[in-house]
Amino acid sequence: MADEESQPQIRTTSESWESLFRTQVAVMRRMQQLPEFKKLAMREYDVLFNLSHCPTGWTRLNELNEALLISQPSLSRMVERLEAKGLVQRRTAERDQRGIEIALTEEGRALQQEIGRVHVRHLHEMLAPALSEEEFKQLQFLTDKLRTGLKDR
Repeated sequence: MADEESQPQIRTTSESWESLFRTQVAVMRRMQQLPEFKKLAMREYDVLFNLSHCPTGWTRLNELNEALLISQPSLSRMVERLEAKGLVQRRTAERDQRGIEIALTEEGRALQQEIGRVHVRHLHEMLAPALSEEEFKQLQFLTDKLRTGLKDR
C-alpha cells in the first residue's frame, strides 16, 4: 500500500525536477546570447564569480570545483587560460605545501564586477516579467531549502 501511495509523490518529484531543469536550460540558453558573455565565456565568468565570493579571496581548486558543474581537469585547464589572461593568480597553499590555491587578480575582480553589474540587469529584464517579487522570494526559499537538504544527506 505504501508503494502505491508514493507513486504520485514520485511522479510529482520527477515532474517538478524536470520543470526546474528545463527552466534552467531555457534561461542559460538566453543568457549565453547576452552581450556581456562576448568578453568572457559564461563558464569562465562563473569561475570569476565564485572566486569573488571566497571569504579569504583564495580557494583550492577542488573547493572551487564543488560550486561548478565542470570536471576537475576542465577546471584546471580553464584556470590556466584565465591565468594567462591575467584574471586569476595561483600560489602554493599556505596550510598544505602540496596544494595550489587560486584567487582573482585586480583585473579579474574588475572584469567580474563589470560583467556582473550588466548581467544582473539583463537577468532581471529577462525574468522579472514572469514572477512577482514575492514569488521570487518564494522560489529562492524553495531552492535554498532543496540545496540545504542535499547537504544534510
